[in-house]
Order: sequence, then C-alpha cells, then structure tokens
Amino acid sequence: MYNLLKGKKGIIFGALDENSIAWKTAERVHEEGGEFVLTNAPVAMRMGQINALAEKTGSQIIPADATSEEDLQNLVDKSMEILGGKLDFVLHSIGMSINVRKGRAYTDQKYDWTQKGTDVSAMSFHKVMQTLYKADAMNEWGSIVALTYMAAQRVFPDYNDMADNKAYLESIARSFGYFFGRDKNVRVNTISQSPTPTTAGSGVKGFDGFIAYAEKMSPLGNATAMDCANYTVTLFSDLTKRVTLQNLYNDGGFSNMGVSDAVMDEFMNKE
Repeated sequence: MYNLLKGKKGIIFGALDENSIAWKTAERVHEEGGEFVLTNAPVAMRMGQINALAEKTGSQIIPADATSEEDLQNLVDKSMEILGGKLDFVLHSIGMSINVRKGRAYTDQKYDWTQKGTDVSAMSFHKVMQTLYKADAMNEWGSIVALTYMAAQRVFPDYNDMADNKAYLESIARSFGYFFGRDKNVRVNTISQSPTPTTAGSGVKGFDGFIAYAEKMSPLGNATAMDCANYTVTLFSDLTKRVTLQNLYNDGGFSNMGVSDAVMDEFMNKE
C-alpha cells in the first residue's frame, strides 16, 4: 500500500456485492487511506451485502436513487457532513437495462424501458455531477470517474441498448468535464473496462462468450475487477492531476487489436 489517498474523502456509487467493481474499489480506496460514503439505490441495497462492506471499511451508507435530484442533494449534503468537508473523489458505477433483463432485442425495444435504462445508466451521471457542481462540493484537483465499456464505440449485438447508454455516459463525462475543469479544477474521466463477471454484467446474453473472446484477443488478457479498482485509485490520486476528459481503456490491449493468433487458431481449428 502506498497511502495514495491519505486524507482524501469521497462517495462510491454502486457497490452491490464482492463481485462489484465498486466494491473492490472501495476496499482499495480504504487500503490507500481514503474515506468515503457508500451509496446505492434502496432496491439494490436489499439485493446486495453493502452493510458488510461498510463495516469492513468503516464507512457509512446513505441510500440514494441516482435518478432523483432530491436524493442526490441529500446524499451530497450528508456526505460532506459525515466526512467533514468537501469531496476529493466520486465513483459512478451504475448501469441497468430493463430490455436486457427482460430479453428484448435491440430491434424490438420497449421504449419506456429504454428511457428508464438511459436515466439510470447515463443521465444519472449528469445529475450527480450537476449536484456536485452547483453545491461546490468538490475540492480543487478532485477526481470524478465513471465506468463504461467499449460497446460505446464498437458493435456488440447482445449488449443491446446499454451500448447507447455507455456512449451517452462518455459524452456527458467530456462535456461536463470541461466545465468542471474550467471552473473548479476538477477532472472527469471514464474507464472502459474489460468484460467483467459482475452481477450486472453477467445478465447480458452471451456474456461468457464476450469474456472468452476478449481473453483470446487481449495480449495481456482481460482486466479483472481488482485491476479496475487499482486503476481507479490512480485516477483518484494526485499522480494524475492533469488527466481529464479521457475515456481510458483498462482492457489488456483489446481496444487496439484487430485479430490475435489465438482467435485465428480458434477459427482454423474449426475447419
């Protein structure tokens, strides 16, 4: 441990269970000396084991619906009260598609479900940042990070409308990141993570195939949830003070690959 986050305080959204990237990040932030408030939607909290994480990291939990401006204002106000001042870091690790959950194809979406998924997965990031911005809740040189996936740039058919949600999320990071940087000296970035067997990710049709293919394509193999947590810690630290408006790939090199020997071998062996 390097004490990279000693004295820093923040909010971590989305820890559900020990498979969650947000959960691993909370553990690593704690190990690096950071303090934080944990938050998730009330319905998600009933499904997960967030109380165990709070006890392990000495953190308090504030339930909040990230689509509710009122809930977010309460979360920010109470977090600053609990932590004793402004925030240094925020992790947005939230995503949901009802179309995916219900098995609706991309070409047969139920649009009220689509709209709900967009609100939860992407618009919530704007709402979080707008709440922080208006409340002047971030310390100078603070860091805001959201998690994404490269289906925002390339076609992964079974990722469905979540691909659109992630593209919107990344655009919000750039657009709001400009204002946060200009006005508050706060950086905003997204991490495009390898397919990771979290509770949410595993709900995507063909997810095991995603993981196997990415593993064969990536020269370093798939990045794990812990790899992502470590990367997030560096972005929360003072070592990356001038990194902002970036979509940063933590994917073992997958995003720059055209084809790999392992994938070619797989196809040749089937002939």
